[in-house]
Amino acid sequence: MMYKNIRNIDKIVYGTGSFNQLDDILKPIRTDNKNYFIFLVDDYFEDKKLSEKLPAKTADLVYFIDASHEEPKTDQVDQLRDEILGGKGLPSGIVGIGGGSVMDIAKALSLMVTNKGSSTLYQGLNLIRKPGVYSCGVPTISGTGAECSTTAVLTGPEKKLGLKCEWTPFNQLVLDPELTLTVPKNQWFYTGMDCYIHCIESESGRLYNDFSKAYGDQAITLCRQVFLGKNSGLNIKNSEKLMVASLFGGLSLSYSEVGICHALSYGLSYVFGTRHGIANCITFNQLADYYPQGVKEFKQMVEKHHIDIPLNLAKDWSAEQVTKMAEIAYALSHMWDHAIGKNWKEKVSLDMIKELYYRM
Repeated sequence: MMYKNIRNIDKIVYGTGSFNQLDDILKPIRTDNKNYFIFLVDDYFEDKKLSEKLPAKTADLVYFIDASHEEPKTDQVDQLRDEILGGKGLPSGIVGIGGGSVMDIAKALSLMVTNKGSSTLYQGLNLIRKPGVYSCGVPTISGTGAECSTTAVLTGPEKKLGLKCEWTPFNQLVLDPELTLTVPKNQWFYTGMDCYIHCIESESGRLYNDFSKAYGDQAITLCRQVFLGKNSGLNIKNSEKLMVASLFGGLSLSYSEVGICHALSYGLSYVFGTRHGIANCITFNQLADYYPQGVKEFKQMVEKHHIDIPLNLAKDWSAEQVTKMAEIAYALSHMWDHAIGKNWKEKVSLDMIKELYYRM
């Protein structure tokens, strides 16, 4: 039996105000390659205080990324790569500041500036040929686990699948809970639930183990405090807790796997461009048959925080759209294998998956 030999983040700085250390952190890396950095920043912050605090130098390039509507795409990463290399050459490093989408773009771009061809060629496991340049992640919302995952998830013309290899994780994380305090309430919930759902799926499948459990149990405990506790809600203390939960949830997954909810949500995101967090919530809301206790608790969280989870979406879907979503979901064999077992193909069919979509 072959065990995973995972690489993860080299360095982590954590704490309120730690973003102020970013300039010092990047300083020794600036002598690499062509001596400049790329900053990818969620455009939500373009006219906010955070953008004024960016430690960008004259030679650096700053891109404000619109991550409000669609998931990261392969052609988006390819275009950025070509523009950057064609203009200034190989950068010293990439800094991603934002949510999971911006961090996934940053991780993918770090790899693609050193690997030729379209990023579509590298959607899968261990397809990247060369290590990328230095990368630093600064999450401004908590829950996706993108800050520590070994995957940079991209949607291509044929599939939604990550660039996954030992060189994908960030070299540096800056975890500053203060940066998450301006997140809109619904988005705070949808993204936080990604962490909760990660852990429920991780603990419910056949690949679950003590390594995953150690991180996953603590992540779930913190999520329950943040979303169901006496002082639940969006405040600095809970921002600290959810930021740690997101990190631990991602680490739990590194030695386990996601399951049915994520398989279905990938189909939803591919066909309709639905953002990952809300796609998970729409999907998980209908999976009580598979995750009874988790879904029950999820519904309590939704009610407590008066969150809108879209319903009755399927009435407007065509048969072709549902079939395409089912095909995308079915192709994610590693998720079904974890959730159902090695014989999952005997129990899961396209028609069964379509029926799950028609519940939504």
